[in-house]
Amino acid sequence: MKLNLRQIEVFRAIMLSGSISGASKLLFVSQPAVSRLISYTEQRLGFTLFERIKGRLYPTPEARRLFTEVTTLYQSVQRVNEVAENLAENRDGQLRLSCSPSLGQSLLPRAIAAFRRRYPEVRVVLQTLIPSVMLQSLLSQQVELGVAYMPVDHPSLATIPLYENKIVAALPSDHPLSTRESVTMAELAKEPLIGYSPDIPFGMLTRNMFGGPDQQPEPVVEVQQAHVACALVQASAGVALVDEMTVKGPVWTDVVTVPIVDTVNVPVNVFHLQLEPMSRLAQEFVRVLRALDAGWRPRHTGNPKKNDEHEPTD
Repeated sequence: MKLNLRQIEVFRAIMLSGSISGASKLLFVSQPAVSRLISYTEQRLGFTLFERIKGRLYPTPEARRLFTEVTTLYQSVQRVNEVAENLAENRDGQLRLSCSPSLGQSLLPRAIAAFRRRYPEVRVVLQTLIPSVMLQSLLSQQVELGVAYMPVDHPSLATIPLYENKIVAALPSDHPLSTRESVTMAELAKEPLIGYSPDIPFGMLTRNMFGGPDQQPEPVVEVQQAHVACALVQASAGVALVDEMTVKGPVWTDVVTVPIVDTVNVPVNVFHLQLEPMSRLAQEFVRVLRALDAGWRPRHTGNPKKNDEHEPTD
C-alpha cells in the first residue's frame, strides 16, 4: 500500500492550510515531522506533490487530483462518525418487534408510545403473531424481540421475565358477581361461559383451572383470543377468563374484572436470540417495558366505582 491513513492525514492538512507550518498546527506536530513524512510520501508515490516557488508551497496537478479522492474519503469517515454518534444516542435505526395479538391491543401500544417519546427518530415495526410464527420470525431474525404471555420454547431463545399477569374473571358490570372481592372457579362454572378453543395454549390453561373432565363447563361461545372474549363480555354475552394485560388494553366499558381464588399466572416475557447480542435500541425497549410496571398495576374491579386505572409511566 503506497499510502497509509497518517500520510493521507498529513497531505490533507497541507492542502487545507497551504503550508508546512499550517499543517503542523492543525495536527499538533512539529514542522520537521510534517516535512519528513510528506517527503517520504512523495518517494512512495513516485511523483511530486508540492513545489516551492518564491518561498511558497504550491500543489501539483497530481496533488489536486489526489486531494479530490482524499476529500471523498474524509466525507465517508465523517459519515461513519455521524452514524456512530447516532447509534450511541439512539437517534437512528429501526426496531423490529413481534407480539401476541392480545398484547398488540394492550401492552405494546403503550410501550411503543413511551419508547417513541424518548426516541422519535427510530422507526418501529410491529408484527402480531401466534407463538409458533413468532418463533420462526425470531430464529430467522425477521424480528429482534418477541413479547408474549405464552411460552415460546426453543434452546436458541433467551427469556426476559416482565410481569406476572394473573388470570381474572371478566364480567358485565351489572352481573351479580361483579361486586365481589373474589370469585371461585366453581362459581364461574355455573355462569354462561365464553371459552377458548381447547387446541390453543390459553384454552388448555383455562380448562385446567376448572379441574378434571367432569368439571368442565360447556362454553356458550368459543373464541381464539382474549380481547375477543372481552368484547363479548362487554356485549353481555357471558363471562370470561382473561389475563390482566388484555383487560388493560382498550377501555372496556361496562366490563369489570374480579380476582379469582387460587388463580394462575400467564407471565409476560420478552424473547430474543440467545447467542445474538441485543441492539442498544432493543435494550432500551426492554427497559421501557419494565418501567411500565411501576405505573401499570392490575385493575382490581370488584366494584366498577373503584376502578383506578393508571397510565403507564415512561
